[in-house]
Amino acid sequence: MPAPILYRKRIIPEECVLLKDDQILFQDEEIIVTGWHSLKPRKDLHHGYSCYFLKEGCKVSKFYREDNSLLYWYCDIVEHEYQPETNTYIFTDLLADVIIYPDGFVKVVDIDELVTALNQKLISEDTLKKSLLNLSSLLEIIYSGKFDTLKAPIERFVQNN
Repeated sequence: MPAPILYRKRIIPEECVLLKDDQILFQDEEIIVTGWHSLKPRKDLHHGYSCYFLKEGCKVSKFYREDNSLLYWYCDIVEHEYQPETNTYIFTDLLADVIIYPDGFVKVVDIDELVTALNQKLISEDTLKKSLLNLSSLLEIIYSGKFDTLKAPIERFVQNN
């Protein structure tokens, strides 16, 4: 079967972008690992790898600068829809994110966007709850020192190339 088609759907700002240049490096029933270059040129972010955890509702990405040095790990809370007739995944960003810097500092961002999205009726209360519960699960993994388990699929690929 050919590689699936991937889309990134955002709520704020509203957009759905075909990830046409993302290269699927590994896929099974639980994860999809991709390699990519920044969609829009930025001074800091150049390229990276992402692992979509289909059951956990998160995407963990390793962001690199142009010189191949680590910028940070970026974790998105997501939900996905799979359309088997077109072999397409649509990953919807549920707004809350976690950044983990090389020194280990953890920063939770964009919680305010959840409130904005709910107030503007861009998301349902159930979606808000799902986002917060998935964020809580992710933070539990990070704070318990088990983030390596989420980094592992990306690190295995990076080390082998």
